[in-house]
Amino acid sequence: MEYLEQVKAFINENDTFCKANHMTLEVVKPGYAEAVMLVTEHSYNAVRTVQGGAMFTLADMAFAGAANSYGDKCIAMSAAVSFIRPGSGNTLRAVAREVSKGRRSCVMDVEIRNEENKLVAKFQFTGFFFEK
Repeated sequence: MEYLEQVKAFINENDTFCKANHMTLEVVKPGYAEAVMLVTEHSYNAVRTVQGGAMFTLADMAFAGAANSYGDKCIAMSAAVSFIRPGSGNTLRAVAREVSKGRRSCVMDVEIRNEENKLVAKFQFTGFFFEK
C-alpha cells in the first residue's frame, strides 16, 4: 500500500498542469483511482460550463493514477470521450476503473460525476506500459 501512496504523491506533486488547475488525485488502488477538480472562475468556457478540456485533464489524471498503480510507468495511447451533460457545481470527481490489463497495455473506463452524482462525461483510455 505504501507504493500506491507514493504513486498518488508523485502525480500530485509533479503534474504541474493539474496542480495549476486545482485537480488532485485522492485515491489510488490497484487498477482504480479517483481525482477531484475544484471548479473555479477559470474553469469555464464561453457559455459558463466547465471547459471540456479541463474535464479531459481530470479524467486523464484519474487514468494516470489507476494505470500507474501496477508498478510500471504507463502513458495514454488513445482516448474516447462522450460528454453527457454540462459540467457545473463546485467540484467534479473522476473515477477510473480497470477494464483490461495486459503485459504492454491496459484499458480504463473513467466517469466524471458532479456533486449531485450525475454523470457528466464518460471516457475510455488505452494505456501503454513503457518502463518498470
